[in-house]
Amino acid sequence: MSDLYNTLRRHVDDGTVPGAVGLVARGDDVEVVAVGSADADGSAPMTRESVFRIASITKPIVAAALLTLVDDGTVGLADPVAEWLPELEKPVVVRTPGAPVDDVVPAVRPITVEDVLSSRPGWGFPADFTLPAVRALFEVQRDGRAPQSMPDQDAWLAALSRVPLLHQPGAAWLYNTASDLQGVLIARASGRPLPDYLAERLLEPLGMADTGFVVPPEKRDRFTSAYRPDGAGALVRTDTPDGAFASAPRFASGAGGLVSTADDWLAFARLLLNGGEANGRRLLTSASVERMTTDHLTAAQRDAGTLFLEGQGWGYGGQVDVTSSAPWNVPGRYGWVGGTGTAAHLVPSTGTVTILLTQVAMESPTPPQLMRDFWRSTAEA
Repeated sequence: MSDLYNTLRRHVDDGTVPGAVGLVARGDDVEVVAVGSADADGSAPMTRESVFRIASITKPIVAAALLTLVDDGTVGLADPVAEWLPELEKPVVVRTPGAPVDDVVPAVRPITVEDVLSSRPGWGFPADFTLPAVRALFEVQRDGRAPQSMPDQDAWLAALSRVPLLHQPGAAWLYNTASDLQGVLIARASGRPLPDYLAERLLEPLGMADTGFVVPPEKRDRFTSAYRPDGAGALVRTDTPDGAFASAPRFASGAGGLVSTADDWLAFARLLLNGGEANGRRLLTSASVERMTTDHLTAAQRDAGTLFLEGQGWGYGGQVDVTSSAPWNVPGRYGWVGGTGTAAHLVPSTGTVTILLTQVAMESPTPPQLMRDFWRSTAEA
């Protein structure tokens, strides 16, 4: 058995997860391992075709969709987002990060499309969740693993506009909110619902037939159940195949609302590795792919984001490694992790893709041991 199989089997056998799908692709050489079961009851084996709630590895896909609008000339990187999101025309910023939410100053400049793409609009989560402006944001930006709990996009945006920015636009990298803003911006600028635009411009051309915001009845036999650790060594079921994803959400979350499979995410990764071309079609310009997979943060912004980034950088929609701090951290490696227990990365310099899909939620922003063991087992020799 391969190192990949042994790694995943060990974590299934010790009860960490009911099952897992791991994929590593090096060019045309693809290894896929499926172990364990689709649920803790052992009702069905995990397979390569199993469908998962992918949470935040939605983010790179949505960033790529927004970049198709940049490529089309519909939006520009330097454009103020208020052109399409007028609710955000006059944001205010807390005087200091620890200031009360009513101690504010005007933003010194508009929030731009590039601010939103690089996760620097001024909204989002820092290392300190106790700051007043962050507590206010939590009332609007709920757990991204349950996007069905959110209101429709217009109500969400109106509520967000009443929360002061934690930092001036462009000044700080903050987690998560920017990706939901990307989704709303796509819908407003294109005049199409995000699920429709995403399907037309990326999912259908890439053959990502199992990726979307809802799981239709005919696919639910492949849809895994979802769990969280109970803190005492057991798992608590949080969703079933006939649960939250059985109907379309009011808010299609660009930060974490998709379901997908390992092979679907591989198709997306290969689009980026191939400079924006797939199946004989150009879906993204090479310039957009390069910007997407290049670190845009300053050293100070990377340091402030250590809770999430562990010293690495951020492109558009995903992390970009800038240091070899672990065997799997290769400078230029791009991708991200999902709070439902997912991870997907690609290494442009080698053409390697690694994808891990599980159905057990992370307990903190720090990747769990299973992810680290997976990355170690698939690291370049």
